[in-house]
Amino acid sequence: MTFQPEMSHEEIARAELAVLRREHRELDDEITALVAQPAVSSLSLQRLKRQKLALKDRITRLEDELTPDIIA
Repeated sequence: MTFQPEMSHEEIARAELAVLRREHRELDDEITALVAQPAVSSLSLQRLKRQKLALKDRITRLEDELTPDIIA
C-alpha cells in the first residue's frame, strides 16, 4: 500500500485558483474571437461575459482567502 500525503486546504485553494485563472483567460480569448466576427450574437456575448465575471468573483474570493489578514 502506498501512502499519498493529503493536500492542505491552501494547496487545494491554490490549485483551484490556477484552474479558474486559466478558464478566465480562455473565456477572454473566446469573447475576443466572438467580437471579431461580423455577425455576433449579443446573447452569446452577454452569456460569456457573465460567466467571465462570475469566474472573476470566484478568483477574488479565493485570493482573499489565501491572503493573510494583516492588522495594522
